[in-house]
Amino acid sequence: MRLFRSLSVFLSLSFLAAALCLPASAAQEERWRAVWVSSVYNLDYPLTASADAGKLRSEADAILDGCSEMGMNAVILQVRPSADALYPSDLFPWSAYLTGDQQTAPEEGLDPLLYWLEGAHARGMQLHAWINPYRITTRREEEFASLAPQHPARLHPDWVVRYTDGNYYFDPGVPEVRRLVADGVREILERYPVDGIHLDDYFYPGTDFEDAATFARYGAGFGSRDNWRRQNVNLLVKELSEIVRAAKGTVQYGISPMGIWANEASLPEGSQTLGGETYFSHFADSKKWVENGWVDYICPQIYWNIGHKSADYETLVRWWSGITEGTGVKLYIGMADYQAGAESPESPWYGIGEIQKQLSLNETLAQGEAHFRYQLIAANAELRDYYRQRSLKGS
Repeated sequence: MRLFRSLSVFLSLSFLAAALCLPASAAQEERWRAVWVSSVYNLDYPLTASADAGKLRSEADAILDGCSEMGMNAVILQVRPSADALYPSDLFPWSAYLTGDQQTAPEEGLDPLLYWLEGAHARGMQLHAWINPYRITTRREEEFASLAPQHPARLHPDWVVRYTDGNYYFDPGVPEVRRLVADGVREILERYPVDGIHLDDYFYPGTDFEDAATFARYGAGFGSRDNWRRQNVNLLVKELSEIVRAAKGTVQYGISPMGIWANEASLPEGSQTLGGETYFSHFADSKKWVENGWVDYICPQIYWNIGHKSADYETLVRWWSGITEGTGVKLYIGMADYQAGAESPESPWYGIGEIQKQLSLNETLAQGEAHFRYQLIAANAELRDYYRQRSLKGS
């Protein structure tokens, strides 16, 4: 009788999992509920640059408490916004977004990343270290002129490209650049018990990237510079995968690309959409990363509403669900919480109804979601309270 009951329970769970388009193990796992915390431009943390250790601690505590109260179980902290660091590094200078100057450390010997880690774990949450691999500046010449003497861009100007927007980026086609990014990930993993390494959608900044000389030097055998660029990004993604998986523990490796890999009109395997395509604009073959199992999770940024004419949310979530099915790669959806609360009743983002509908859809097609971004969620009382009530119900 006990065996029969156990078998019945197993079959019931298996049937439920199949109905939800999830493997049985995923149906029993806790859903991933993450929040992005941006340091670039001082968007989320810190709100103003300061070396004051007390201020940096108190702001971190406020965000961690807020995430916990909303029932989130993971924080994605941007620890390398612009080839700099929110932790003491042998490779990158301190972030000016943190202390105001790349050569100024936080007071009292504070290590912000360690403080965030300990705080997240004490509250039962994961901490994923979010890095931007290639970006050097966001404020063009002014910022480039202020880079610390030990900044890698200062030490290796031949690795650097000034893009058409006036900002500076490391050239992804230079092997030493990939080595720098890889060494930076190793440094984090060797020094901190992070729960994940996270990249977002910043790869090549655009198609008009000035890398003709690099292509001439390293692109032998590639008839197309576009394919060579995609290969450069793939090499980095694969190398970081190998580094993370060689690390001790259960560190996850995830990437949050643009929501559209390619439109069906451009590539037959693409989605039935008409939006910007990361395969062509950023040379990010995110579909390949999933199919090759190079990532533990993919978190496409699907920042459109259900029913959007060019990029329907449901169409994209279903497309990504089909791409990840059977691969072992978890699907988390990057959600546009910042859109919620539009003033016009005519907007699909009026109130929080759109977010609620999207979450309901995610329940059947994905294993969780990440919400962009903390301060905008905290400022939306209706959305914040909804997440609190939802967490109390165990949803």
